[in-house]
Amino acid sequence: MKIDKNTRREIIRFIIAGTIVNATDFSIYYILFHFLSFNISKGISFACAGIVGYFLIKFFTFKNDKPLSYGEVGQYVLINSSALGINVFTNHTILRVWPGAIFLALIIATILTGLFTYACFKWWVFRTLRKKGFYFMQPRWFPLRFIVRAVARRQGFLDPIKIISQLQNFAQPSEVTVPMELLRFGVVLHARGLINSLAIQHNLDWIWPYWVECQYNPRDQAFIPRSFSLTQINLTHRNWTALGVPDGTEFPLVDPRGLLTPYFDSWSIDVWIIPEVGEPLIPSRLPAARLPDGQGQAGSPNVLQKMVMDDNLCVITESHLGKLNLRLEAQVIGSAQVPICQVKITGSAGVRARLVVSLRPYNPEGVSFINNITLLEDPLGWQVNQKHFVYFDKIPDQSIFSDYNRGDVYSQLSLKESESEVSCKVGMASAAAVFILEAGFSKEITVSVPLTKNKIEKGSYPEYRETAKIAWKKSLQGACVLQIPDQHFQFLYAAAIHTMVLHSPKEVYPGPYIYRQFWFRDAAFILNALLCVGLKERVLRALDCFRARQTAGGYFLSQEGEWDSNGEALWIMLQYCQMTGNIPPREWKESITKAGRWIYKKLLSTSLQFPHAGLLPSGFSAEHLGPNDFYYWDDFWAVAGLKAAAFLSAAYKDNDEADLFEKESNALLESIDQSLKQVSFRLKRPAMPASPYRRMDSGAIGSLAASYPLRVFKENDPRILDTADFLMKNCLVHGGFFHDMTHSGINPYLTLQLAQVFLRAGDPRYFSLMTAVANLATPTGQWPESIHPRTGGGCMGDGQQVWAAAEWVMMIRNCFVREEGDRLILCSGIPRDWLTKNQTIAFGPAPTSFGDIQISLKPQGENILIEWRGFWFAKEPPIDIQLPGFKSVRITPATNSLELKYEAGQ
Repeated sequence: MKIDKNTRREIIRFIIAGTIVNATDFSIYYILFHFLSFNISKGISFACAGIVGYFLIKFFTFKNDKPLSYGEVGQYVLINSSALGINVFTNHTILRVWPGAIFLALIIATILTGLFTYACFKWWVFRTLRKKGFYFMQPRWFPLRFIVRAVARRQGFLDPIKIISQLQNFAQPSEVTVPMELLRFGVVLHARGLINSLAIQHNLDWIWPYWVECQYNPRDQAFIPRSFSLTQINLTHRNWTALGVPDGTEFPLVDPRGLLTPYFDSWSIDVWIIPEVGEPLIPSRLPAARLPDGQGQAGSPNVLQKMVMDDNLCVITESHLGKLNLRLEAQVIGSAQVPICQVKITGSAGVRARLVVSLRPYNPEGVSFINNITLLEDPLGWQVNQKHFVYFDKIPDQSIFSDYNRGDVYSQLSLKESESEVSCKVGMASAAAVFILEAGFSKEITVSVPLTKNKIEKGSYPEYRETAKIAWKKSLQGACVLQIPDQHFQFLYAAAIHTMVLHSPKEVYPGPYIYRQFWFRDAAFILNALLCVGLKERVLRALDCFRARQTAGGYFLSQEGEWDSNGEALWIMLQYCQMTGNIPPREWKESITKAGRWIYKKLLSTSLQFPHAGLLPSGFSAEHLGPNDFYYWDDFWAVAGLKAAAFLSAAYKDNDEADLFEKESNALLESIDQSLKQVSFRLKRPAMPASPYRRMDSGAIGSLAASYPLRVFKENDPRILDTADFLMKNCLVHGGFFHDMTHSGINPYLTLQLAQVFLRAGDPRYFSLMTAVANLATPTGQWPESIHPRTGGGCMGDGQQVWAAAEWVMMIRNCFVREEGDRLILCSGIPRDWLTKNQTIAFGPAPTSFGDIQISLKPQGENILIEWRGFWFAKEPPIDIQLPGFKSVRITPATNSLELKYEAGQ
């Protein structure tokens, strides 16, 4: 078998590392046995040698720059332990056959051990990527394959190893087949789905969350047949709204019918009105209104929900059924250190009825176990799972509990006796606090759930409310003020800023629930939006956390296989410095240099005779693009990252490093151009697919990053315009971008990215896309990651996507002001409809890379007066006014206003 040059070098490095390890073992052992027992000395020397070996083999032999992990260390220890067994067994066996062959036994045992450890380290523990694009795979003779195959066949299953191998054929070879984070997401999601399938469909007489009531109802448009599906998950109404206080890390959720989930992935609180005679008011069971033309969010004439942002985030849900009326006002009060989730319940009925506050063993994803509930007397309320507390401000007229065997507590409401505790080994305990409603009178109850273990004094609630109010006011200071005649757009802008502030306690989270963790990709977009509306200190605080996630090799790691992350991290650092006029902090320097070097070292050889020559390796990238491939999305971010590294290095006066990064950026851009030329020849059009090997599909949305947000290509580049035209003609559903891959729904933030490309190109289609996204927002001003085209509810990802909120803010901002090269473009996205309302339109002070600017438009009869005031870092940049419907005007320097006149026929 021919061994290539890289493998030969690797073997030599392995032998060198082994020699150093053995020398370390022997030296430490020789020193210690003079002072300690032989066994203790050998144990210490072996452990020290093992630690040295780990670092040498990882970083020296296999050039593996992945971060240290418990899993990898465990694999290393397992292989070394196995190698020790093989060594001892081989040595013992040979000496039994040839008792005098001591040196032969030693040599053979050492060779076998070396081959075993090399193979296992190379193909399992420290899997590595060759520079020329070929990947090390597990050898076919690995014994585990045969064991797994034999067991599977004996039990009547398909061979899982063969299935995995076949699955890998759908993707380009990569060092990361599927990121562990996504596997973890999938396992958790479907584990929950398995529990749901066992708990829900056999107990449909329970009161379930709104999504279950719809998805399991054969008469509802959200119905999904279950057949032999092992997992049943929320695929039709993934909508929720997060509550909280700035800088807090607890995000209670409210679903579209007012179901309150106070803790992460916890049980919930629901409220019903049960009359003595007539149909009960159960919000999750009230019918939804059908959507006109399948557009917008599904609503109900009997349920109204809204977000109030006067001095706190408050979700109000009102439900009506005949003479039964229910109002829920949910919010979080207190500080980030001592938050309290509180819901004020107001119920009334035209007949005698019962107002029921119920503890539910589920949330918007499905079942969440409750094993124990205890009634509290002082203060009033429940203790849940011997851990969490729920307090009432009034004494219930009756307390009822139930477990899984007895059924839902709803079915026990006719019981007269009161209980004080319930335990349920299944984890489906439920409880109800019943309050009597007299006919014609209303009753108000406040339920409080402390989100920490701190003791809460009931009399302090007014103080807690004031604390939350002050926190929100302080966090929003300096944010750009928007004034437009479209109240819906205005509301969505305010809600989006609140959403971004709420989800940036220090690091930035793209969602309050399943996405409540960090990714560089989402962070770059969210932080850019926060910058562009003036919340600069919040951005700096988040950027200072980046270095903690960087590996020794310079890789900004949030998810394995994300080759775009370094570009995103460097780009947003540059955005911060440009938007603030500050030089990069000194403590960022080493991190920036390492990150830039990582990018160009990661690039494949330009001498390859393939379309991916000179590009980044195949990777999983953004999961919405498809299987592992050589994604242009990654490459465009790498270009931007290297240019950012060049700019930042120059700011440090490190001109040699700056020149190197600029050179590498230009070389990568040239490789992309060469690749795109080959693709253009293959496709017979200039459009850019997701990768050099893909046909045009919805994944091509990723290639538009070259226009927005990176501006790597000019606004009228034919490759950009043809790609955008393809997506408009083939990928729109109900006016929004429908993404087939993974999301399988209408994606708000991708729709807005497409709109940004058209805005930049001066194409009026941007506004129809913008309007479609506005119509898809929930009544609380939020967007799920992906929207079901029939139900209007979320069908994938988090039910409140912060990235979507960020894109809405950027869309509004860029309509007023955006950078283009060395100039500013003003008013290029102001629609004619806003001008015809004869109201002042204003935005600012808005940060730009040249300084802050305040802009206003004032219709004055047949004229429009545009005024601006700049607070520039240096000299005033060139400014163009590009108001739609009017000729573009280059502004004379030192001018602060321009009056445009409608021409005849306009």
